[in-house]
Amino acid sequence: MRPGAPPAAIEAVRRRADDAGLETIVYQDADQRIIDVTGGNASDAGDALAAMSGVDRVVRGSQPEPLITSNLRIAGIRPLVPPSILQEQLPLTTKATRTIHHSRQDASAILRGEDDRLLVVVGPCSIHDAGAAMAYARRLSAVASDLAGDLLVVMRVYFEKPRTTVGWKGLINDPRLDGSFAVNEGLALARKLLLDVIELGLPAGCEFLDPITPQFIADAVTWGAIGARTTESQVHRNLTSGLSMPVGFKNGTDGNIQIAIDAMRAASFPHQFMSVTEQGVAAIVATRGNRDTHVILRGGSGGTNYDAGSVRTTLATLRANDVPARVMIDASHGNSAKDYRRQAVVASDVAEQVAAGETGIVGLMLESFLADGRQDLADPATLTFGQSITDACMGWETTVPVLHELAAAARTRREARERTGKSSENRARTNR
Repeated sequence: MRPGAPPAAIEAVRRRADDAGLETIVYQDADQRIIDVTGGNASDAGDALAAMSGVDRVVRGSQPEPLITSNLRIAGIRPLVPPSILQEQLPLTTKATRTIHHSRQDASAILRGEDDRLLVVVGPCSIHDAGAAMAYARRLSAVASDLAGDLLVVMRVYFEKPRTTVGWKGLINDPRLDGSFAVNEGLALARKLLLDVIELGLPAGCEFLDPITPQFIADAVTWGAIGARTTESQVHRNLTSGLSMPVGFKNGTDGNIQIAIDAMRAASFPHQFMSVTEQGVAAIVATRGNRDTHVILRGGSGGTNYDAGSVRTTLATLRANDVPARVMIDASHGNSAKDYRRQAVVASDVAEQVAAGETGIVGLMLESFLADGRQDLADPATLTFGQSITDACMGWETTVPVLHELAAAARTRREARERTGKSSENRARTNR
């Protein structure tokens, strides 16, 4: 408006703008007023307003950029290969399918008390080198075959690493170990490794961290785990209700076993949740429920829980909650106070309980690799072959005696039950 324009002139401009369905705001300083006119056709009304009394000039502003409310913190989105394409490129052989089918049946029978062997899940904390993993698998396959009458050995083949804060998240997420996050490459590498392990006649076990990855690899997995950080998650309980294999729920990081028991109960019921189909299409998945679940005692911030007293307390709590009184012991993590050398001590204690006749213990988890200890991930080219880059593991030379000790304990338990006439039929599948 012109300096000194009377209030009536200002009001006339405002009314004209109002009649046109526009919004106005008056800004005023000592000797001048500016009327900000906005709305759908403010630009069209500019000429009419410019001709009105008291108007100095009309300044037309550019149209404001539309406000964006989605993907504000997303740096990029890349397509993911559909699961069906990967399965077609890397199919299960007839031999692999039989290994998976029979080992799942055997694992379920152990959980139900119909097979008196121990289910032992053993292998690296996480897989970062397929070559080293296969070297380990070939050694483990030979030992597993020798001990098949007393142990069902499942190789721990973990491709995803849950993190408390940040760090390398596993072979699927970052297969090149360099932060390039070639996820499609990681998925193919993971599936190929699973197939190679299973071709040795060695079943594989994996931890599941999300509801999408299983579509790429779950058909090749004998036994699954839900970790301490995700056992309480509704997403993971729903997921477990639809998985085709037995699944163990770990107690919480604080040692709480009730969340694992609640997870077992929840997963036994049908659920519906959002995931993707094998064609990669977003879908609503309806499940039937999974009753082949169990608790994994892994210790916690409050201390260990592998001892006989803790096992008895857990079994009593399971019975009180009307779920199967069967537990697996994780010899690592909280039960080893994160000292890989103590895993053998934990395993010996568990073996003593089994040999003494404890039927509630159905298995043991061990973190083991070719070389003991761990190493930092700095330069992938300089890594020690067969040594973990995440949690420290027992070396191979320590692992073999532990497996033999567990087999002897299972055998002693069976023989004692046979003497008392209480032995269940041992369904070892050594000649399958």
